[in-house]
Amino acid sequence: MTSETPTEQPLWFFGYGSLIWRPDFPFLEQKPARISGYIRRFWQGSPDHRGTPAEPGRVVTLVPDPAGSCDGVAFRVLPDHLQSVLEYLDERESGGYTRIISPIDIGHIVHATVYVANQNNPHYLGSSSLDKMAQHIVRSQGPSGTNLQYLTELARCLDHWRIRDKHVLDLHTQCLSIQHREGVSNEV
Repeated sequence: MTSETPTEQPLWFFGYGSLIWRPDFPFLEQKPARISGYIRRFWQGSPDHRGTPAEPGRVVTLVPDPAGSCDGVAFRVLPDHLQSVLEYLDERESGGYTRIISPIDIGHIVHATVYVANQNNPHYLGSSSLDKMAQHIVRSQGPSGTNLQYLTELARCLDHWRIRDKHVLDLHTQCLSIQHREGVSNEV
């Protein structure tokens, strides 16, 4: 885990994947948020949660895109909880993610801690066709559950927050189509 930390650590955390539905840390408030210059993609391997070291699942990361943005959820923590939340998330996101500080929009601009997996980490899978990613997700599972459960929960939570993400929706639709067509048993 590497980090880029300014002199004052922000009290906001930006979630764009499982953090949206399972923060598992105490927070004061949560708000819809947007980070600019990135898009959400299923390009990070998960050898520890939604896959195995031999067959990692696919989970989301933020990919730089100067014209793009990603909607998610921001969580504000109490100053007294900041250190324990950072330690918890550093451990949780230890599979190739780097902690960065970035401006996010929650109705006004604040700085937030964001965990991003870049292409230099050993678990980075990168881009693939929609069908290949869907095939991969439908067949992957790990200690935290199936990869399709992760994708389905992300799609459900984005819908709850009224966030439309074409990549997530298209991938989810393709996975369900494969599951139905091939009779792949993968509980959602």
